[in-house]
Amino acid sequence: MSSAADDETNYLVGLNLRGRRVVVVGGGTVAQRRLGLLVAAGAHVHVITRAATPAVEGMATAGQITLELRDYRAGDLDGAWYAIACTDEPDTNAAIVAEAERDRVFCVRADDARRGTAVTPATAHYDGMIVGVLAGGDHRRSAAVRTAIREALQSGAVVADAEPARPGVALVGGGPGDPDLITVRGRRLLARADVVVADRLAPPELLAELGPHVEVIDAAKIPYGRAMAQEAINQALIDGAKAGKFVVRLKGGDPYVFGRGYEELEACVAAGVPVTVVPGITSAISVPSAAGIPVTHRGVTHEFVVVSGHVAPDHPDSLTDWGALARLRGTLVLLMAVERIEQFAAALLEGGRPAQTPVTVIQEGTLRTQRVLRADLETVAARVREEQIRPPAIVVIGPVAAFDAGPVAEVASDAR
Repeated sequence: MSSAADDETNYLVGLNLRGRRVVVVGGGTVAQRRLGLLVAAGAHVHVITRAATPAVEGMATAGQITLELRDYRAGDLDGAWYAIACTDEPDTNAAIVAEAERDRVFCVRADDARRGTAVTPATAHYDGMIVGVLAGGDHRRSAAVRTAIREALQSGAVVADAEPARPGVALVGGGPGDPDLITVRGRRLLARADVVVADRLAPPELLAELGPHVEVIDAAKIPYGRAMAQEAINQALIDGAKAGKFVVRLKGGDPYVFGRGYEELEACVAAGVPVTVVPGITSAISVPSAAGIPVTHRGVTHEFVVVSGHVAPDHPDSLTDWGALARLRGTLVLLMAVERIEQFAAALLEGGRPAQTPVTVIQEGTLRTQRVLRADLETVAARVREEQIRPPAIVVIGPVAAFDAGPVAEVASDAR
């Protein structure tokens, strides 16, 4: 009998299993891991097993597979195009492979890949492609290489696009600061950029990864007055795209959370420039999380509110009802609030929020320089000044601000 002995004897091929019978003998966790991909490929999957995991039973109940709870019998592979032997009995698996060999059905033997007639590659799906890796039955090795390839594609270290990006604009949320927290799609588009217009709060390490041909425009240094800055940024995006370039507008956090992203989209659309929006991880949730604080917690808070602190409570441009916020019992997250923390604390106290309400202030969240200050609503303003907390910082107010996961949260936020 032939076998899948090593890479040199394997022929890597993509099987079209749509509408075709696939027989899986075994219903444990090994089968469970493979069934999802087979179903996604459109195969008619029939599982034969003495006992099945709840997940396998659930797939049968949902009509995704058919399931027979019994022993394997000779003849079970009749009509099959592909088979997987994944019982916990080596003799049974050998018998399944032998039947498959006689019927000319390719068969994977999960307990000993070298004794089957096929080997399941470690696969990764990326941007409409499937990448498969074989390592002569060494699944740990093939999985490690597969993961490395996928990460290289996601990071842009390996470019999978044969053609350059089409002219246009991508509004990309860069996340809260740690460069590893940008989304996979955001990083991929950034790797394809001809021009990058970057915010001050966009992760600077991401810019260091760009090729030397990429023009980087610091949005904070566009030579216009403050009132004209957004208009100038809009025009830089439009001009770059109309010059035939792919422009990435790299913003901190999420483009639409106090980031004026929709204003930039409107300007581009009005100018006839195609726009892609890539959401980002907003600092309003991720920064408290990195400090060990959940913005909601069962039995403690049923709501959280995110508020911009770019104007004072009594400013004529303020759209926030600070009295209503003071009456809430849940979590209040303030962005851009450190410079006016005295005024915000006073407004909440005046509105009836208790003076002992816990408050946590996180400076430079998710970065190695992260600092965490804990106080209450009555003392937070003085503590912020004493500790010289500076922007960027997030202010969390409410019962969850008293939570402290300690070393566990510190290790998690520093795992970079």
